[in-house]
Amino acid sequence: MKKPIVVIGFLGTQLDAGQGAGRWNKWRPTVSLAQHEDMVVSRMELLYTLRHKALAEVVKADIVSLSPETVVNLVPMDLADPWDFGEVYTRLYDWARAYPFDTEREQYWTHITTGTHVAQICMFLLSESRVVPGVLAQTSPPRRQVEGEAGKCTLIDLDLSRYDVIARRFDAEQRDAVAFLKSGIATRNARFNALIDEIERVAVRSRAPILLVGPTGAGKSFLARRMFELKQSRHQMSGPFVEVNCATLRGDGAASTLFGHKKGSFTGAASDRPGLLRTANQGALFLDEIGELGPDEQAMLLKAIEEKRFFPVGADKEVESDFQLIAGTNRDLRKDVAEGRFREDLFARINLWTYDLPGLAQRPEDIEPNIDHLLALHATESHRVVRFNAEARAAYLRFAQSGEALWSGNFRDLSASVTRLATLADGGRIPVALVEAEIARLRWLWKREGPAAAHSGDIDLDALLGDERSAALDLFDRLQLEAVVRVCRQSRSLSDAGRQLFQASREQRSVVNDADRLRKYLAKHGLDWGQLGR
Repeated sequence: MKKPIVVIGFLGTQLDAGQGAGRWNKWRPTVSLAQHEDMVVSRMELLYTLRHKALAEVVKADIVSLSPETVVNLVPMDLADPWDFGEVYTRLYDWARAYPFDTEREQYWTHITTGTHVAQICMFLLSESRVVPGVLAQTSPPRRQVEGEAGKCTLIDLDLSRYDVIARRFDAEQRDAVAFLKSGIATRNARFNALIDEIERVAVRSRAPILLVGPTGAGKSFLARRMFELKQSRHQMSGPFVEVNCATLRGDGAASTLFGHKKGSFTGAASDRPGLLRTANQGALFLDEIGELGPDEQAMLLKAIEEKRFFPVGADKEVESDFQLIAGTNRDLRKDVAEGRFREDLFARINLWTYDLPGLAQRPEDIEPNIDHLLALHATESHRVVRFNAEARAAYLRFAQSGEALWSGNFRDLSASVTRLATLADGGRIPVALVEAEIARLRWLWKREGPAAAHSGDIDLDALLGDERSAALDLFDRLQLEAVVRVCRQSRSLSDAGRQLFQASREQRSVVNDADRLRKYLAKHGLDWGQLGR
């Protein structure tokens, strides 16, 4: 059964006006609601200002004469100034909160054709926020002024999810934003794509601190700037993007750089300095390697994040700055908190949105689209298009996606490698010989890094396995297990370690699950990933 219609609207002091018989020859928006043969209004809550009571009585009588089924309740609004937004909204809000809406039994239409522009805006806002439940009713006159002609009544549902066209626009806008964060690179790694999808939603909906975790070169700084640019494009930020690597801040200069200082506050302070936090007002502050901050700076930063104000060095008066903090680190701050190197309360404050960016070696499927992106950038900068020949491209990708390629510098390593290839390519073509030379260069680079890392720290299998199980190992198994544990301790994840350990055999498998193979190997010796003490 169709629910009865209840219309809520203001009396139109101009459009609804008219006292004599001639009023029936003009279109009156509120009266027209009772003139639709296919639509019966069960009840009308007609709001009016006190000095227009006589007109309200006339309109009520006209509606009842046209539609005896319609009950018209005249609702006086004591408004000193119907153009005062604060007054109008407060009166309407209070009335709506006290009104006995019954959405189970009635449907509500908010008439927005009449009333001052301020009243119409307030009615819209109350409907959009569901303080007044239901839809908007927009009436419009007929093309020709004919007595008894009702005109049109258009219903507008503010639940935008009901509109397929709008929903598609929202989806397209979100896809564009995600592509913007990825610089248009068609990444294929499922975990990374899911991570960027969530970062996009958080970036445009929240001003809370964001923590980006990942190895050096994983793109933390780049992503932070793209988040800022995305917010700026949505007019959510008017201030600048300010970036500082906290590892470069030392001694007394650290607090001065971040929080500013007053002239004469210490030797060399020849003038006032605003500091980076104040420079970032209404913008974004990216503190890379935040784990390198000293304890005093950590305490000052916590206050600045929570209260949006702080004391510059040597000042006795606080200053204010409203910025969004984006922090980056390649350290495990949880471990730093446990060992007393990082404040627990600061970590709790910046840990609301934490994203662990995977390194390049953990995203082998994304190496190819990143190579294409880097070659496109090189073409733009050098005005010279460079491409691989088919055999050279296959050879480079085979090495780049193998466990042998450490990519210890992550995207910096890849960018440098592609730059070398593009620069040395004659005739705009990268041949196999050039790729082979570049692979040799990368092997040499990573070999220099390898031995020191590979043999850092002894592997104590007795402590890991227990004396009895350790004593039962043959020398062959002992050496193999020590090597596996060593690789695991140097890796950021089980999958990363598995890719390095099974770098040759994985190429012969149709289904590759390095993490599962490694997990089963460790389980055979009674170990799991969490026991290895990385």
